Amino acid sequence: MSRVEKKAPSVCTDLPLNNAEARRHELRESLAIKVNKHCLSLCTSYLQRDDCACRVKIDFSSSQNLMTLAGSIISSKPACLLTEAEKLHISTMAVRAFLQTIPCSSPGPVTLGQTVTVTVRGLPVLDSAMFPGLLVETHDDFNQTDSSSELLRTVLFSTSLAGDLAELGDGTIEADPNLDTDLQILDQLLELGKQLVEDEVRLCVCQKVIHPVLQQYLRSHGVVVMERLGMALMEPLGTLAGTQPVATLHARIPSTAYGRVKNLSTKQFGFKTMLHLQADGEAAVCTAVLCHRNETMLDELKVVWRKTEDVLRLTLKEPSALLGGGCTETHLSAYVKHKGQQEASETAAGLRCSPAEFLLGVKVFCRSLDMVARSLEHDGGSSAMDLNHAHHWTVSANASEEDMAGGLGLCGCGLVENSSTEWTFLNTEYAEFCPAPLLGDSCRKPTVLDSFTAKVNALQVAVETANLALDVRYVIKDVN
Repeated sequence: MSRVEKKAPSVCTDLPLNNAEARRHELRESLAIKVNKHCLSLCTSYLQRDDCACRVKIDFSSSQNLMTLAGSIISSKPACLLTEAEKLHISTMAVRAFLQTIPCSSPGPVTLGQTVTVTVRGLPVLDSAMFPGLLVETHDDFNQTDSSSELLRTVLFSTSLAGDLAELGDGTIEADPNLDTDLQILDQLLELGKQLVEDEVRLCVCQKVIHPVLQQYLRSHGVVVMERLGMALMEPLGTLAGTQPVATLHARIPSTAYGRVKNLSTKQFGFKTMLHLQADGEAAVCTAVLCHRNETMLDELKVVWRKTEDVLRLTLKEPSALLGGGCTETHLSAYVKHKGQQEASETAAGLRCSPAEFLLGVKVFCRSLDMVARSLEHDGGSSAMDLNHAHHWTVSANASEEDMAGGLGLCGCGLVENSSTEWTFLNTEYAEFCPAPLLGDSCRKPTVLDSFTAKVNALQVAVETANLALDVRYVIKDVN
């Protein structure tokens, strides 16, 4: 049994508005939706402007901003339990891996490469490393003296070479009872092995299993054999070697199916022995070996590494970042409040409401932005905003008025220091003002950056979700 109830208006009671003011200016849901959309358009258009004071251009000729962006993401995952030196080490690895996957001289359309992640439990974080090429874990003995700087002809099989009938495909198989089927299949595998030896293949890799007799035959002729590679490594290895996987063993392998690798060697990380394969020329494939002291922290490190990879790749589409530490939110809040005050009459007429109702909706929107900045404080302190540049500042719980008058040190993004002696707490009223831009020659470099694309998308999703909730008229409740 279900009961349909009409949703009561909750715009003012659910948001940080002054109660008396909310009672004087009751906002309709439809009007709140329109004001939210208008404020969102103010934010997005301002963030796209060249003179936006909370937007930082990413210069790919310098790794400084990329390092700051990567470090900010890694620092956002405290469960990794990284020291400052470890954060710097992982940030440097992430930027190096990102740059490694960008082709420099490839003709035609540019295709991004790939970073393969390998985790090793029990080693210090500072033992983590990034290698060009591909590291593949191996359980076979590999003679280090066999490593060569010469090019090694390589073949890659996506089909099983174990000789199983199940791998021959669907359909009916007719077999002569007087013939040994297993022996016939083995003979076919050995014929394949003879072709590989004749074609001077030095590295044979299979996604699945290779028959032990075929393995022995190939190794006796100086071929390095790797089996059970797995599906995840097939694409990066194919890119590295410049080859397409062979999907059948019933036809002669064409010469175009062969690829090349070089510098075959081994790397040892704790209990793992890995074969290091490097490309012939430029191949945007690299391997990141992530180490940590236990399994839980290693899982957390792997998650934040993938997030850092995604954010760095987003900078190729939009080479910008936004100031972190809550400074973008407070700056946008002050900007939207100032613009709303300037155009209140004109915009209110377009929305068919009074200027007071419009400004109340703007106030709700700006308070929500302030709440995002305030949520970054977890130690019982308060959040403040300077009345000059509108950056976010953290105030400790035991700070006195004299401490605030003397300055609060660096702002949340690290860009501004003691910019003004006038402050306001984010949960108090203040007169609107136009945030002053920073002078590029005299300001510091930001120490905390956020992804431009991710933050803008999050802002749009938040506003759309809020408007969807405001637009709900009825709620169906299960009363059973």
